Amino acid sequence: MAGAALDVEAVRRGAETPETADRAALELAAQDLAAAFVHDPLFDWFMRDDARRDAARLAMFRLILTARVTPPGEVQRPAAGGAAAVWIPSEALAPPPLWQELRALPVLLGASGLRRFDRLAKLRDAMDRHHPTDAPHDYLWFLGVHPKLQGHGVGSRLIAARTARLDAAGRPAFLETATPRNVTLYARHGFEVRAQYRPAPDAPLIWAMWRDPRVVERGRPSAKRILG
Repeated sequence: MAGAALDVEAVRRGAETPETADRAALELAAQDLAAAFVHDPLFDWFMRDDARRDAARLAMFRLILTARVTPPGEVQRPAAGGAAAVWIPSEALAPPPLWQELRALPVLLGASGLRRFDRLAKLRDAMDRHHPTDAPHDYLWFLGVHPKLQGHGVGSRLIAARTARLDAAGRPAFLETATPRNVTLYARHGFEVRAQYRPAPDAPLIWAMWRDPRVVERGRPSAKRILG
């Protein structure tokens, strides 16, 4: 959304009924996510710390969205852009084939640099070990809102749109966050902390959060209570 005028209300409304990004929209979603994660604790820990960091973060999100998510996952975003939620069914989380790992290696090395590549490896290993395997679920891999749109309830609306679908399907969800204020946000949407861990002694604390589906009886939960 670089250079585009921001219509906050349009983005907020669009987040309530998000679109699934097609191939053409994945580049815009990658740009929004790269901007959203500029100060993320985990990205700060494992990413290179030189002038190439911003370009490397964007390249990493391009790789994730094009090679690792779609299909079978979904990138959901408001029609006006400005935010994205990356969802993957747990049934599709098997390790990628070797050729795909090798193809991704230059981008991953570019993201961390040689000096911090071991941090990225430790993060991936820790996340794999703490990912629940006892029930099929939808995994919220990334949720990001462009900094110019943060604080307007856009992320909350994206979450509510998806969890309504999950409730209707009777399907759980799972996510991780290393941002303390996000724990409260996700808790408002029914996620509960299942585990806390650090990939390494000097790494940020990660909260692993699980959500059981809510029983849908009449109508939908109060938007006033859930949405910011």
